Amino acid sequence: MNLNSVNTNLAAMAALQSLNRTSEQLGLVQKRVSTGFRVADAKDDGGAFAVAQSVRSDVAGLTAANEQLGGLKGVIEVTMQGLSQVSRTMVDLRTVLTRLSDGTINGEQRAQYNQQYEQLRTQAERFISDATYNGRSLLTTDTAAGGGDIISIRNEAGTTMTIAAFDGATDFVVGTTPADDAAARTLITSDWVTVNEAINDALNRLGADSRYIDAQVNYNRDKLDALESGLGTLIDADIAKESARLQALQIRQQLGTQTLSITNQAPQALLSLFGR
Repeated sequence: MNLNSVNTNLAAMAALQSLNRTSEQLGLVQKRVSTGFRVADAKDDGGAFAVAQSVRSDVAGLTAANEQLGGLKGVIEVTMQGLSQVSRTMVDLRTVLTRLSDGTINGEQRAQYNQQYEQLRTQAERFISDATYNGRSLLTTDTAAGGGDIISIRNEAGTTMTIAAFDGATDFVVGTTPADDAAARTLITSDWVTVNEAINDALNRLGADSRYIDAQVNYNRDKLDALESGLGTLIDADIAKESARLQALQIRQQLGTQTLSITNQAPQALLSLFGR
């Protein structure tokens, strides 16, 4: 039943309630459009926001793990380059040792070859000591010098992987200059062969480690893409849909404002009942 009252305007009250609801919906849509998220905080959807935060933590963990794996890959690559140089030096050492194994060379020639041998041996030692990355080396077990096994995380759960270090000064360097041709022949068949095999085994192991790290990094990237895709499905706003709703709500707000203005004028009609 209509109530003709200057104190209570039922039509204006209904129009105001409708306008308030429209304004609330408009504020929500504007938030979605401005942030790009359907769930921007816990007020929007507490459950979805909690899941989103957990996924974001996984994304951050995977990103950090890949960064650490990149550093580990750098150490391995530098180590492989250093050992490759030592391996090439071993070829030259074999040539010199073969010449020193010849009993027909004179003393002056032997002295020259001995000098070449020591220079190559020192060169190999320097390649080993220079194979460092960011202060770390896999060619020494001396932790004070940045050596020793390297333990690195590989995923967001903090699971670790270990790359074992080598005792390069012992395993990858041949013995000192042989005293005579017999010692040179012995050095070839014993120490040189042992060191050369150790270098090749190390390069093979490091190559496998490098390939594994590449595979882990690629897997982490794929997992990151999957996590971010799922996160987007969970919390991202459909901007095209929200844009359409925004325009509709803006029109409703304008109409609601006009309706409220009209209903507020209704009590003015009661003045006509009081003629002069």
